[in-house]
Amino acid sequence: MNDRFGLPLTASAAARDAYVAGVDCILTASVGAEEHLGRALAADARFALAQVALARALLLGAKVPLAREHAARARELAQGATPREIGHVNALALAIEGNPAAALEATRAHLAEYPRDALVLSQATGVFGLIGFSGRQEREPELYELLAGLSPHYGEDWWFRSALAFAACECGQLDEAWSLIERSMAANPRNAHGAHIKVHVLYEQGAHRAALDYLERWMPAYPKAGLMHCHLSWHVALAALALGDLGRAWRAYREAVHPGASWGPPLNVATDAPSFLWRAELAGEPRHTQLWTEVREYAVKSFPKAGVSFADVHVALSCVADGDHAGLERVTRELRERLAAGRVPPGEVVLRLAEAFAAYAKSDWNRAIELLQTALPEAVRIGGSRAQRDIVRLTLRAACVQAGREPPEGAVRPAAQIPVVPRSA
Repeated sequence: MNDRFGLPLTASAAARDAYVAGVDCILTASVGAEEHLGRALAADARFALAQVALARALLLGAKVPLAREHAARARELAQGATPREIGHVNALALAIEGNPAAALEATRAHLAEYPRDALVLSQATGVFGLIGFSGRQEREPELYELLAGLSPHYGEDWWFRSALAFAACECGQLDEAWSLIERSMAANPRNAHGAHIKVHVLYEQGAHRAALDYLERWMPAYPKAGLMHCHLSWHVALAALALGDLGRAWRAYREAVHPGASWGPPLNVATDAPSFLWRAELAGEPRHTQLWTEVREYAVKSFPKAGVSFADVHVALSCVADGDHAGLERVTRELRERLAAGRVPPGEVVLRLAEAFAAYAKSDWNRAIELLQTALPEAVRIGGSRAQRDIVRLTLRAACVQAGREPPEGAVRPAAQIPVVPRSA
């Protein structure tokens, strides 16, 4: 028995078929991964790869304790399995257990021997993957180089083309990214990760109308329970905001991005919701205090302790906008403590951004400019995409507008085409 990538499996035919379907659900962010992998285990209770794939699906669904239970069970089942299956389980389990550095090391070692082990590779891809959240300054070219080096092993595989497209996009190689994602989506047009990547390429091209039109056609058939529904809705809101279609932007936000509107992974909801509200204000929209309170409450509940840098920046932003001084002090205190202990991989940039948003909220434009200008070159280290990190550039540009100063070089990207409207004192 082989999987879809030609790698042998120790499993029955029925278990294999359900496993392949479950893995493809993970790779496409489709609904049904847990059900398919449950069927695989029902057909073969000792199928270690199905067990760890289920753990991966549960982790992506933010069911962390349950994911770790299944990862532990997968480790037990892998004893005596083939070397490939043991390495596969170990690489995925390390990430689920909360050891990303060891997981990335194990992933690289595993791929050196089994380059077509796509599920293992997938946890290193994207902006929230093991490389994306490594805190390293060069993490974007690092991911591109990893995937480009594996390209000969995958040929025209639709999943791999989409993953490589995103890496190329984040490195500014837009022609390559567009060619890759168009080929990928032609082969599997219902790949939600692929749809997301296509919209990122359009964003980088400044093609906000094309992005919005594409999502309006693509999303109606994608269930609200899908892993990417919340974030794709954020892209709808962003594209509409850039086009000045405020009604459409707010409808997308209220229906699918705001906490409780529909399901989304906490990392997406707690970052996308404050990101949109802040950008809307920069574009001249009034502050919606109740929405900010609900966003701040959700963010603080979802990330009660500092430690996930991309989330930490947005939790701090939520506290700033909602006037939660105690919450902001808690976040910045914990960041300082973790910095002193060497436990913030991106370094001081996370704290600088938290302080910059606080300065902006106090109308201390020059201090905000100083902090944002210092943080901007290292903002890549917090994780997230270029589109997501444009919030730093937009806030810097807004602070310069407020202070009557020219934005510094690098503060404006053509892709980030939303207006910045000076607010009254």
